[in-house]
Amino acid sequence: MNDNEELYEEFEDQDADIKEKEALIEEAEKLKDIDDWNELAPRVNDLQRAWRRIHYWESGYEDELKEKFDAIMDTFYDKKREADQAGEQIKEDLIKKAEEVSQSEDWKNATQQMKDLMTQWKAAPRLGRRKDDELWNRFNAARQTFYTRKHEHWEDMKEHFEDAREAKEKLIVEAEALKDSEEWQKAGNQFKDLMTRWKEAGNAGREYEDDLWERFNGARQHFYQRRNAFYEELHKTQDANYQAKQELIEKAKAIEATKDYSRENTQTMKDFGVQWKEIGSCGRARENEIWNSFRSVMDDYFDGLKELNAKKHEEWKERMANTIDRKKYDIENEKRRISRLEEDLRGLNSQSRMDEIEDEIDEAEEEIHQLEDEIADIESKISEE
Repeated sequence: MNDNEELYEEFEDQDADIKEKEALIEEAEKLKDIDDWNELAPRVNDLQRAWRRIHYWESGYEDELKEKFDAIMDTFYDKKREADQAGEQIKEDLIKKAEEVSQSEDWKNATQQMKDLMTQWKAAPRLGRRKDDELWNRFNAARQTFYTRKHEHWEDMKEHFEDAREAKEKLIVEAEALKDSEEWQKAGNQFKDLMTRWKEAGNAGREYEDDLWERFNGARQHFYQRRNAFYEELHKTQDANYQAKQELIEKAKAIEATKDYSRENTQTMKDFGVQWKEIGSCGRARENEIWNSFRSVMDDYFDGLKELNAKKHEEWKERMANTIDRKKYDIENEKRRISRLEEDLRGLNSQSRMDEIEDEIDEAEEEIHQLEDEIADIESKISEE
């Protein structure tokens, strides 16, 4: 190969390298719109490695291309610095939050917050080993502070757990003894008191708490289910009683409306009163109202009966007064008859006639005594009323 050929080949190689560098610059230009450094970094590294592999021919044009390529790379590294600053701020914020949570005594919520912060930390961007280690040490120190305090707290709580467990075991015994009671109101109030004391006893620890609650609540639910069943049946009975009493009221109204105060109707109304008591209660909420309705109908009937009886009594007294007057009139007649007979007796000489007249006088006097006794008997009956 002569010098011209070598020179030509060298020129071709240089031209190919320049075109390759131009292609890399063009490819780099296309990456400018990517803002995510994590997506951008591997492609930037690939471009830089590819650039370094290309031969440098020490031409002025190459220097221009290098300046252009480096300028583009600088924009990428500006994005990296911005990303690093944002990533560092994210981790600083997580550290601050962890330090705040580390002093919390709301152990359950704080534990979940620490777990959430750890998840966020893992998702945060990497900043390089040195910076990441520095920030991690601060973040982890806050975590360890919290978990150390939490451990110490639970150690202190073990004694409280034991006291709570013993207290709740006793409450369970009380609840078990009470669960079959049929004193619904009294036992219900006692269960409310047991529930208050259960809450005041505190937590017995994860190992025992759920089992203790299941036993305690089982006794409570056993009682409440029995009580609910009792009142459900009671309400059915009370509804039936209410319906039966409504029917009695309607029957009583029908009799009262007739204004017929016969012995049969009066006895039927009295029987309604007996039946009312036998039916039983229809519940406090309705008992007074329905009783007042029944009592009103009964009062109307017996007031009417009383008024009728009073009228009949007045009529009877009037009849008795008339009877007394008649008997007094009859007495006066008998007395006048005796006077006439005594007058007739004075002028008689016949012993037989005298005997007849004396017999008539005796009869008249006997009649008078009989009438006076009858009057006295009537007056006695009137005075007894």
